[in-house]
Parts: sequence; C-alpha cells; structure tokens
Amino acid sequence: MSGFAGFLRRDLDAVTAGLTLPWSSGAVEGHVNRVKMLKRAMYGRASFELLRTRILTQP
Repeated sequence: MSGFAGFLRRDLDAVTAGLTLPWSSGAVEGHVNRVKMLKRAMYGRASFELLRTRILTQP
C-alpha cells in the first residue's frame, strides 16, 4: 500500500485536479474503449476500410 500512496503523493497536482475540477475525460475514455472493443472484435477479419467505417458510423 505504501507504493500506491507514494505514487499519489508524487502526482498530487493531478489527483487534486481530478477531484476538484468540474470537467472530466469520461466521454473521451468511453470513445477510446469503444474503438478498442471494435478493433479487438475485428482483428484479422476485415480490412482497415471496414474498421474505419464501423468506427465512424456507430454511435
């Protein structure tokens, strides 16, 4: 546990900002997760163009 606490102390500005600022990167993280899921599902099965089309057309 001391390793984790030490890491938080070293990055205290980022931790403070993450807990106090009114905005977050949650929406971006959701889109990144969706793209990674699509890439995993289509790995080795289709062309880059089909992957690109699926990423750009799905909500």
